[in-house]
Amino acid sequence: MFCQHFVFLLLSRFAWRHASNVRAELPPPHNVGLITLNTNYTLKWDWDETASENQDVSFSTQYISIYKLKSMKHNWSDACDNSPSKSCDLTWCDLHYLGIYMLRVRANENLSHSNWVEKEFCPEKHAAVGPPSKVKLAPTENNLDVCISPPLASSKNSMKNVLTKLYYYIAYWEHSVEKQVLQPQIVNTNSNMVTLRDLKPWTLYCVSVQSRSDLHNKSSKFYLPHCIHTEGTIHWWQTVLYFLGSLLMGGSAVLLLMYIHFRCYMTFKATFYPLIQLPPFFQKNHLDTLGSDIPCLLSMESEAEGFCEKVTICAKPMEYQSPKAPPMSPLHLEPASSGQNSHQGTRRSRDSGVYSTEGSKSQQQQLQLNNSQSSSVDLFC
Repeated sequence: MFCQHFVFLLLSRFAWRHASNVRAELPPPHNVGLITLNTNYTLKWDWDETASENQDVSFSTQYISIYKLKSMKHNWSDACDNSPSKSCDLTWCDLHYLGIYMLRVRANENLSHSNWVEKEFCPEKHAAVGPPSKVKLAPTENNLDVCISPPLASSKNSMKNVLTKLYYYIAYWEHSVEKQVLQPQIVNTNSNMVTLRDLKPWTLYCVSVQSRSDLHNKSSKFYLPHCIHTEGTIHWWQTVLYFLGSLLMGGSAVLLLMYIHFRCYMTFKATFYPLIQLPPFFQKNHLDTLGSDIPCLLSMESEAEGFCEKVTICAKPMEYQSPKAPPMSPLHLEPASSGQNSHQGTRRSRDSGVYSTEGSKSQQQQLQLNNSQSSSVDLFC
């Protein structure tokens, strides 16, 4: 029994020494550093990939408070375990801003591990401070109001809650059209609301703000410059002039819109509702039957001749007119008293017979002349 126990101890010691030799062969990470902003912390490092033929190398990151590390029994907290990335985000670990911590990282390959690389970290001392989260400008005559929002922590709270001596470094300058570099004026303040006084009216000013803390000599980057025009006193004649100008521009715009609307309306009306309308019978269907009483238009190549079977030209028939008797002279009746009177009556009757014969001949000649001159042609289809 004693021999078996002795052999077991020898084998375990040999295995431990072999594992120690394997661990020593795996190189640890190097260039370990921190990327910090307000309460956002990230531990990063480098590692030589050519040191191992196996590409399945992972990294483990742990942290512990300094005062716990001094005790005999202490436990490290895991931040990133077997992560293939060469960085580890410590923001979610909720490290106290005023605390002091020890961070360490090592490389892992299968069952072998490299040595731990440790780094001390104090957020209040080592964490960088960020610029203001927002800057607003508001002109008031010759003054300029600057409203500053403090930088935010990872929990979206103000950094003034953890960095009590935080103040702002305000630089402002007059904007030059010639792009000359002008010497800025400086204002330091702990307040979030500052008024820049005695500025030039109707002038463009630019403002940039920086967060600072003198406890550990911290300073952030400058916030992106904001530029705005200052205001001045407005005279009554300027108000009247602005009002008349706006009224003129508004009236011109309204008249232009009315003219465009009128022209569009007239064009639409002339296109779809012309003044000269076709007769009603032309607006009806022109494909009516031939027996319809509605007239229809014929084409240039009319087919009217195709419907004519026979054309006959006839002379206009002569109308017979009975000769008209000349008007009779009024008879003067006298009492027949003697034979002389009867002789005269016989003579008159002879004369009247001659006159009647001559009148009938002239009437016949007149009828023949009229018949020769007046003839008509009738077309029957």
